[in-house]
Amino acid sequence: MRRSSLFSKKLRVIAGIGTLVLLLAGWTAATTPIKGPHSPLELSILRSGIEGLEVQVGTYFVTAGRCAGCHGHDSLGVAMVAGDGEDVNVVDDWRSSMMANSARDPFFLAKVEHEGLEYPGHKEQIEHNCMKCHAPLAVFEQQMLGNPPFTLAQYDTSVMAQDGVSCLACHMQNPDSAGRFFSGNLRYDSARVWGPYGQDQINPDIMQYFVGYTPDQGSHILDGRVCAGCHTAINSTLDLDGNFTGGYFYEQTMWQEYENSIYFGTDQNCRSCHMPRIQGPVVLASEYLFLAGQSPFGKHHLAGGGTFMLKMLKDHIEPLGIPATAAQFDSTIARTQYQLEHSVELHTGVATRTDDSLFVDVHLTNIIGHKFPSGFPNRRAFVQVIALTATGDTLFQSGRWDGTYELYGHDADYEPHHDVITQGDQVQIYEFVMGDVNGDVTRTLQRAAIRLKDNRLVPIGYSTSHPSYDTTAIAGSALTDPDFNHHADGVEGNGGDIVHYHIATNGYAGAVQVKTKVYYQLAPPLWNSEMFGHNAPRIDTFRTMYENADGTPDLVAADSLTDIGTGIHAARNIAPQVFPNPTRDGIVIVTVPEAVMIVAYDAAGQRVPMRATRRGADWRCELPEQVGVYHLMITTPLGDRMVRVVRTAP
Repeated sequence: MRRSSLFSKKLRVIAGIGTLVLLLAGWTAATTPIKGPHSPLELSILRSGIEGLEVQVGTYFVTAGRCAGCHGHDSLGVAMVAGDGEDVNVVDDWRSSMMANSARDPFFLAKVEHEGLEYPGHKEQIEHNCMKCHAPLAVFEQQMLGNPPFTLAQYDTSVMAQDGVSCLACHMQNPDSAGRFFSGNLRYDSARVWGPYGQDQINPDIMQYFVGYTPDQGSHILDGRVCAGCHTAINSTLDLDGNFTGGYFYEQTMWQEYENSIYFGTDQNCRSCHMPRIQGPVVLASEYLFLAGQSPFGKHHLAGGGTFMLKMLKDHIEPLGIPATAAQFDSTIARTQYQLEHSVELHTGVATRTDDSLFVDVHLTNIIGHKFPSGFPNRRAFVQVIALTATGDTLFQSGRWDGTYELYGHDADYEPHHDVITQGDQVQIYEFVMGDVNGDVTRTLQRAAIRLKDNRLVPIGYSTSHPSYDTTAIAGSALTDPDFNHHADGVEGNGGDIVHYHIATNGYAGAVQVKTKVYYQLAPPLWNSEMFGHNAPRIDTFRTMYENADGTPDLVAADSLTDIGTGIHAARNIAPQVFPNPTRDGIVIVTVPEAVMIVAYDAAGQRVPMRATRRGADWRCELPEQVGVYHLMITTPLGDRMVRVVRTAP
């Protein structure tokens, strides 16, 4: 018995020594950077907030200023730098995005105030619901501590609130809950930070030692589910007297739109566009010279759609207290414009011409993974078509705007969807129009009960038989438009629309130039009309900024053609038709007039082998065996055309 006791005691001593060695090893690994090129004083400055980013350390969350010391700009140019020397630090890319400024956004603050004025009995609950996505750190710090709901009353004095959608708002979300809870009802881990890399790739001791979080790999970061909780917004409908109707309204459904597309389940998800990946390698934290670079690396550009609000934020950096520079905003604005210009394919063609009319077809295809436009329902896109004679006189115009940036010919409530346009006061607008319990147009979110119009361009692969269709439904006359989201053979899912323009030539027989453009408008005048009917501090602030802003819509795409008017038309510039798309066996049929060559590229932009055989007006293309997204580059006498094709598992 005694010998057994002594043996047990020795084991405890050995185990204790082993534990001490492990602790010291972990501590040494975590504190090794003190011996690096930065002095202890520099490190203390770096890790206490950078260039206007305040640091607040709560019980559960810390603000981005705390993260910036390691993941911000490295003055030595070692960490957060791509192979070509480009500074890709996540903090500086993030700080001028709408995500970073989600709680400072003057439109958002004005809209929250507006909703509270419409329904004062629900004011605090409305504020809390909105803040869950626009100021998540403050809201969930309070909630996890068991404190009363966070509202605008605490906003002005809360550092965490004004940090917007910062680092931990995404990286602390629980992977098992992501994609299952919506309307900002997020679930957080209390001491774990999730990213794209496993613990065998990084050194978890560093983050544990300095900020008390354990880093790990989360599938929800990799597949985009981390975005779903806030980019799906479901509201409880109120009637005109402020009573709950028992119904729900789907205000935003970007995640469900993505699910109802060819991209869902592939590597083409939210981060593919909004956090473009580079192959790296990139060292993730400054001062740690022993760290290996990681690849691939996602740039935290977080660029969305529309430059209007970004330009407004840039013009009011100081009064809004934004910790970003004008140059940083310029970068985000340029990235956003790039996103827009790679959202829609536009092709214009002449169908036929008679003695008194020119028949023009405008083909649009949505090439992103959700509706275009999508998100908050104030956004719209529209088509502008202008026809000119050989001497520059205007034969026809549709889609121009006045001095208030409203479209000429816009109907009083909303413009209906058009399949055919014959007059200049008709304009094709792709938008989401909400109706109240009486079926009247409303732009008050809590009042929304039905969809009056939703003809926003759906993503490729979108189907009315998909399980998520009820949340992402098409509404209005687009439902009966035979061209809307339908291939020429009537099969749905092409993600496009054809608008047919009948342009009266009034006997003119000469050449006609047709210029076609697609524009994006983030905050059209009519959408603000209900809100601007009130006077309140946050509404008045936004009104002043809005009235002084340049509201010129963003250009998305442009095309043109000339019909020479001799009975022989210019070559038709018609969008390629691809079927089936997606494909299970890798074989697709491409129909495009006068194509001379088709080559394929993978999602990373590398050319891949593909057999393309011409059969009359069609091409039979055999994609590589690997499942994924491919880009077919089609060469024609009028220039190159590109289409995306997805190969799924058999």
